[in-house]
Amino acid sequence: MQYSCVNNTLLKQRMPRLGIGAMLMALLITGQAYGEKARGPLRVHPHNPRYFADGTGKAIYLTGSHMGWELQDDAWGREHVFDYPAFLAFLVEHNHNLIRMWVVEHTRWDISNPKAVAFPMPWRRTGPGKALDGHPKFDLKRFDPGYFDRLRSRIIAAGEQGIYVVVMLFQGFSVHKRPGRNPWFGHPFNECNNINGIDGDVNGDGDGREVHTLANRKVTDLQEGYVRKVIDTINDLDNVLYEVANEAGNYSTEWQYDMIRLIKKYEATKPKQHPVGMTVQIPGGHNNNEVLLNSPADWVSPNAESGYRDNPPAADGRKVILSDTDHLWGVGGNSREWVWKSFCRGLNPIYMDSYTDQETKQLDKIVNREFDPRWESIRLAMGYARKLASTINLRAMVPRNELASTGYCLADVGKEYLIYLPEGGSVTVDLRDVVGPVSVQWFNAKSGKSKTAEGTRGGAKRTLASPFRSSDAVLHLKALLGSYPRAARDPGLWLLTVSRPSPGSSACRCPCSRHLSSR
Repeated sequence: MQYSCVNNTLLKQRMPRLGIGAMLMALLITGQAYGEKARGPLRVHPHNPRYFADGTGKAIYLTGSHMGWELQDDAWGREHVFDYPAFLAFLVEHNHNLIRMWVVEHTRWDISNPKAVAFPMPWRRTGPGKALDGHPKFDLKRFDPGYFDRLRSRIIAAGEQGIYVVVMLFQGFSVHKRPGRNPWFGHPFNECNNINGIDGDVNGDGDGREVHTLANRKVTDLQEGYVRKVIDTINDLDNVLYEVANEAGNYSTEWQYDMIRLIKKYEATKPKQHPVGMTVQIPGGHNNNEVLLNSPADWVSPNAESGYRDNPPAADGRKVILSDTDHLWGVGGNSREWVWKSFCRGLNPIYMDSYTDQETKQLDKIVNREFDPRWESIRLAMGYARKLASTINLRAMVPRNELASTGYCLADVGKEYLIYLPEGGSVTVDLRDVVGPVSVQWFNAKSGKSKTAEGTRGGAKRTLASPFRSSDAVLHLKALLGSYPRAARDPGLWLLTVSRPSPGSSACRCPCSRHLSSR
């Protein structure tokens, strides 16, 4: 079946499987209609480079799930044909707005399971002769339109549901040996698998990792042609980000940097430009994450170094960081605490989902709505965090761990604070930069329910207690009058406080009495 689009009608058809209650919950969580599309390609936000901005300048918080079969059938050798529309409906239900569209470069892991051959692939299988997987050899001079048609149609389908797509271009797992497996057996650049005389195994050791280096110009030329073909196919779509390769090894650094520069240079000649990312290298090396941060990429996904699992470092704005459980735990993760900790440290958390893990039969549990509570808690937390992100002035919020006793705080100092309490209880917040009254809103991190509490005041450190006794919690504080430099606050000083205008109104700038308040 070909999926040229997934529209609201198709989503409604899929939703009965998810349940009417779940569909209503999705509507409540998102607070928006299905099918809201991206408004212009993403770019690094000029005022807060921890996030992307869309074409309107709005800061976009990215969070979502991915699992490996988004593009190709049988991608991981398990004879799997994926129900892509159902997966998109699942993402919408959980209020996610991003997927990684995985690819594999190899067709089979090894000689076992002859039925599981990845399809489609970028190049046509014309022969003459058979490749090692038993199917016709590749002609590396001829692209397969089916691959690029499916890529485009599935990105469009995701975009119709308000979902951004990370387009993976290459696959680190496809070129080097693994215990008991050698995917080089099924790679198009294996000289046994193509009719063009291309041999990516430069040193002849039966391992193809050299294709993720600059060692063979003929191979690099083919790769660059493929990248340009992908860009030609999807450049006009707004909901696109690029990822050079999933977990390519530390031997690939210069090759990945070169590919990032190629994408940027080629897209500069096109109507639209999209963010380009680099994910952690496996096998890696010392200071692996610094290789990412020093790259020409717009966004990166680190590994567990520096505490990204349990105590993530605050994003410093050098790159947009998509903190991905794939590079921290693999499939699954720790708990919802990771979501909220990442959120309050300026990161964009994404989740390697067990949605189609046939080894654990999780797919059957999903279909029957028998969710594993460990994983469902993470999925829901991501959606709750995204909803909360839409209610704050995200473009101005930066990690300020020192302002909250729990150490997890996003703040627009003097105006707005978002604090996570991993163990619930109470938290002390430094509100000395806030003038006047402060609204207090609590969120149950487990259920997503909110509760308005009695307000407090700025000008001092304040201790506030969560109303949720059996859950971690999130605290949202917002100044009601405005903010001013601490040095300007002397006893008895009258301050001019200009209220924020409502959308579409003109800000009053006159020194009228209703805009004057005393400390």
